[in-house]
Amino acid sequence: MARQRATAGQLAGREPRVASLKRETAETNVSVTVNLDGEGVYDVSTGNGFLDHMVNQIARHGLFDITLHAKGDLETGWHHLVEDVAIMLGRAFHEALGEPIGIRRMGHAIVPLDEALAMVVVDCSGRPYSVVETTLDGTMVETLPGDLVRHFLESFATEARINLHAKVLAGVSPHHKAEALCKALARALRDAVEPDPRAPGQVPSTKGTLNA
Repeated sequence: MARQRATAGQLAGREPRVASLKRETAETNVSVTVNLDGEGVYDVSTGNGFLDHMVNQIARHGLFDITLHAKGDLETGWHHLVEDVAIMLGRAFHEALGEPIGIRRMGHAIVPLDEALAMVVVDCSGRPYSVVETTLDGTMVETLPGDLVRHFLESFATEARINLHAKVLAGVSPHHKAEALCKALARALRDAVEPDPRAPGQVPSTKGTLNA
């Protein structure tokens, strides 16, 4: 008889934390669904292969199920598309998390990829703030301008309403640096949103809420 693995949401005795959002502007059209209690399944199509790769890494290593389809005014460059994908991914993450009761709240990860090493620390505090050092500005990361990797992380943090510190500690390959950052973000977020078995019904704050 086949056995099904329980998700984090089921283990916590609650429904999976899921959000679906759509946004259409004169510049982009983005639809996204995020399941924080998933298995790392992804269906991502943005028109930029490396941007797809970044979101795929967040899904796979965070064990988040992410479906994200986006189109943009690419004749102006990649900025609008990358920014709006990050905005909508962050908003969906925040909505899926809801009132963060019984979670660990904070997480961190240091992730290597060959010669590259990246560190990410997150706090699902409800107070958006980011400090991001990618060492990628002025370079190309495959099909993506390097400064947009930083902008993606900053925009995601703002809309997810998290405190994010991200830094490339070592590396040569721009691809490896960016991918290590996304993997580290995924693992840090995974730790932060997973149920805390020692405080299942508590808001991890002396204020009693993280949404005010």
